[in-house]
Amino acid sequence: MKITKISIYKTALPYVGGTYVWGAGNPLSVAQASVVVIETDAGLSGCGEFTPCGENYMIAHSEGVEAAARLIAPKLLGQDPRQLSHIERIMDHTIQGHGYAKAPFDAACWDILGQATGQPVWMLLGGKLTDGAPMYRVAPQKSLIETIEELDAHRAAGYRQFQIKVGQDWTVDIERIQQAVPLLKPGEKAMADANQGWRVDNAIRVARATQDLDYILEQPCQTYEECQQVRRVAQQPMKLDECVTGIHMAQRIVADRGAEICCLKISNLGGLSKARRVRDFLVDNRMAVVAEDTWGGEISTATLAHFAASTAEEFLQNTTDLMHYNTRSTGIGGAYTRDGKLYASDGPGLGVVPDFKSLGDAVATYQI
Repeated sequence: MKITKISIYKTALPYVGGTYVWGAGNPLSVAQASVVVIETDAGLSGCGEFTPCGENYMIAHSEGVEAAARLIAPKLLGQDPRQLSHIERIMDHTIQGHGYAKAPFDAACWDILGQATGQPVWMLLGGKLTDGAPMYRVAPQKSLIETIEELDAHRAAGYRQFQIKVGQDWTVDIERIQQAVPLLKPGEKAMADANQGWRVDNAIRVARATQDLDYILEQPCQTYEECQQVRRVAQQPMKLDECVTGIHMAQRIVADRGAEICCLKISNLGGLSKARRVRDFLVDNRMAVVAEDTWGGEISTATLAHFAASTAEEFLQNTTDLMHYNTRSTGIGGAYTRDGKLYASDGPGLGVVPDFKSLGDAVATYQI
């Protein structure tokens, strides 16, 4: 089997809630999705998606996939997409870093391998270890009344874990945490996510002011070192997110016991192949993980659902249904939700196909 054609598509994904406010003043109303479709001489095709949470998120940009394709696509043409490690090495030798831009190519090849073998991607990743991954839902930076309304709506849909967005004004954030966490009902969990937004001294102030509340403190500061300064003082469990960038960072976190939970964003880690290795290392060292991505539609969510399904249930903190954050789609079929849980397709591959009506015409095409 050989790759004969690679196409890149772009589409806008408006946020279902109007404006998504997170971190230190980072509003998002429309995300830009990039979708990669790989076709083969065997009649099989696979798809992958990368969508950043804003144009400046983790230095990832929606134009990155297009730019990477100009270098990567010509070298992938004629290659066997089922040979995942070989494909990964070609991409890494062609472009150093910029894993987010390679991630959709990697996912598309996993999709093709699954179809070629008649297996869902979760089976290829090791099997179904979680049948229905618990989801969290975000409560963006809004008024208390609006937050209560959002929590009630999500609770009615089955969600039992909530991410409270903070990180803009530490004094306001203290009040927001103090107001929101007591709203939780028995069995529910909360994460206060600063998205790197606080200075170290202010993060310590927040942790101390809320030390009697039961919640998870998520990525309070920009760097790993800064988060560790806060960790030495904070009473809350710590979840690291943006600074979990690869296997070397995971090894450092394990050696330091630098967190209780690590958020694994597939695109941030460089794709499904690399994310799997990081996940397995952390779980082997008894560290809980979150299965996630930077943003996305149906294709990203399908990839995420297979990743979550193949994660040991004991160590899977949660995942999320990215496709329901948008008013527009990137794919048809794939993952589905029920009673606050995310399920992967049992069909071959990712189980999702591109929504070409939404995607429109390809912005770039490479073929033999």
